[in-house]
Amino acid sequence: MAQEADLERVGAAGVEMQPGARGMEKIGPTPARSKGVVVFLALTFGLTWLWLLFARQRLGLTAVDPLLQLPYALGPGIVAVVVRRWVTKEGFADAGLRLRLRQAWPYWIIAWLGPLGIAAASVALAAVLGLWEPDLAPLGEVLSGLPGWAGVAALMLVVPLLTPLYCGEEFGWTSYLRPRLFGGRTVPSVLATGLIWAVWHFPLAFIGYVEFRDRAVGLTAWTASFLVQEVLLWWLYRRSGSVWVASLAHSGNNMVLFLLVGQLLGSPGAGLGDLATTVLPTLAMSPLAVLCLLDRSLRTPAP
Repeated sequence: MAQEADLERVGAAGVEMQPGARGMEKIGPTPARSKGVVVFLALTFGLTWLWLLFARQRLGLTAVDPLLQLPYALGPGIVAVVVRRWVTKEGFADAGLRLRLRQAWPYWIIAWLGPLGIAAASVALAAVLGLWEPDLAPLGEVLSGLPGWAGVAALMLVVPLLTPLYCGEEFGWTSYLRPRLFGGRTVPSVLATGLIWAVWHFPLAFIGYVEFRDRAVGLTAWTASFLVQEVLLWWLYRRSGSVWVASLAHSGNNMVLFLLVGQLLGSPGAGLGDLATTVLPTLAMSPLAVLCLLDRSLRTPAP
């Protein structure tokens, strides 16, 4: 299909396919690929978690300090490059590195505007449930000195500029790891990747990045959020054929969706806390995730 990625397909049995010397070939689990996954996970978790410990204990950096966050966020992508280049030596043909601006422009737009729409749906849901009295005044604090609408517009312009930073995660999780789990079968590979991605974030809940009153409940909700987000990011990646599209959406999730929801619902007037500002966007995203998983065009072989 013209809309599908040109380097990654799904066969009728749900097994990922990609172009090969004899036509479409399965991306099945081979010893080299299995070794690559093990090395990728070991290095990603080991190096990034050690960095968090070092940055907090030795450098005294806070969890919201960009100097702490940047090496952490880039870690999965850097490890994926190392594994592809030197461990499995499989190269980057299936990595989705092409921008595909002309072919995939609708998905670029969805990735850019989608997080803003989900943020609006999240606060609307809070209002419908009686958890929030609509008040947009806190948006004036998004960027000091700018009215709320201008602050939101500025965030939307910043999102594409930060996309390369979020590619660190998407190049590692969605582009490299996900197709190599469960033979690339859609549901198990996406859910497994989302679960692993969530666990990778867990240390941030212990160093002040989020403040859950009940940490067990909070981490459960956070895990559900990552699972739903991974479904949406997978869909954008598969539909566009570009890891950059998923990275743009990831940037928007962080810089628009959760920032705006936190600003509006976590303000002193609303005070819903990190649990509510995690659960409400997850609920807003869930119907979209179900639709993505039901996209049959991603489960059939290319003509």
